[in-house]
Amino acid sequence: MSACSRRGSLAAATTAFIILATIQPGPTRAADDVLNVLTWCDHEDPELLGPFEQANKVRVHFKDIDSTASARNILRQSQAGDWDVVILEETAAPQLAAAGLLAPLDPADFPSDGIPAAIASAAAGSYQGRLYSVPEKYGFHAVAFNQAHISAQDMQDINAVWQPRYHGHIAIYDSYLPILSYVALALGLDPAHLTDADLPALQDRLAALRANATLVGDSASVQQALADGVVDIVVGGGAWTTAGVGEGGTVSTPTAQPDTPKQRPDLTFTLPRQGGIRWQHGISIIEASQRKALALAFAQYLRTPAAQVRLATSSCFWGMPANTNAPLDADTKAALHWDQQPAYIAASHHFPVLDDTMDARLHAIWDRVMKEDTSTAAPTPDRIGGGHDGDDTPDQP
Repeated sequence: MSACSRRGSLAAATTAFIILATIQPGPTRAADDVLNVLTWCDHEDPELLGPFEQANKVRVHFKDIDSTASARNILRQSQAGDWDVVILEETAAPQLAAAGLLAPLDPADFPSDGIPAAIASAAAGSYQGRLYSVPEKYGFHAVAFNQAHISAQDMQDINAVWQPRYHGHIAIYDSYLPILSYVALALGLDPAHLTDADLPALQDRLAALRANATLVGDSASVQQALADGVVDIVVGGGAWTTAGVGEGGTVSTPTAQPDTPKQRPDLTFTLPRQGGIRWQHGISIIEASQRKALALAFAQYLRTPAAQVRLATSSCFWGMPANTNAPLDADTKAALHWDQQPAYIAASHHFPVLDDTMDARLHAIWDRVMKEDTSTAAPTPDRIGGGHDGDDTPDQP
């Protein structure tokens, strides 16, 4: 699974509206009343799209993307007017801009009031001094866990997940770049500046982590495993794994029915003191769009406080709104760790931007380790490990 496919549809939470939309084969040809958007599943709720569609008398047609690579391939194979807006990892914007696929943005069209400086920084979304992407939602790849069974203090050390006592209680999010970047942090390395000399240690450390895990799965699989008690820790998890999750793994929303299960306060996440990896949605306008004014209006709408609330609490997965003026209630803020965001942002790293050679080598390491037969018996909910022996000092790996 690719670097950003944590945003792939969560089966338990996907509505019929989303299912019908995602089976559409391609864009609706250029028309004044249709806006074609390449996006993650969290941008597809009717509650998010409805107000924009009604105000502008348009229909937003969307296509799910499960990776930056897939979005790039779709754009390169498209004709002029096929797509108007793309929402993907902000650090991917410079590469797409260099290929001539994105239109430059005017910073004046996107005030940064209420957006933390590190999130609002134009550095990640710029190319040759011009802005091509602006942020609207973010989150972290760190560690999610069930705090009823796992010591929160233990999880403050990035090395804790290698402890023998957690063997069989761990799921690994199946995405090579954020997980290998996380392993690099555990080794004291900078994920954005890895060298060939770092790769043997990186592979050995990843193999040790895989040997400690009972599951490697996509976003829906690891979330469900944590919710069901099959595992107690998700390496690579964050608010997208735990916030808004009720019994059975269903993600609740502000418009949920009264019988929707309440959130699970036992499920939480943290960034260890050594840091984590920050994902950040960026909005871009397609250079070949024939509806650039409408595309700009949609991009601006997504950054309004009202839209930010709906994005933060999407039925697909929750995440932090870029705009801190989003009027979220106290329970939602607590689930997203609202008050911890300044510290989390300071401790996190952007997705690394790698050259093709290093990217291929990391991918090869991932494939090599994950194809090895390291299967373990899946734990049952009453077979809980760690956090109960009174010793919060991490064991040495």
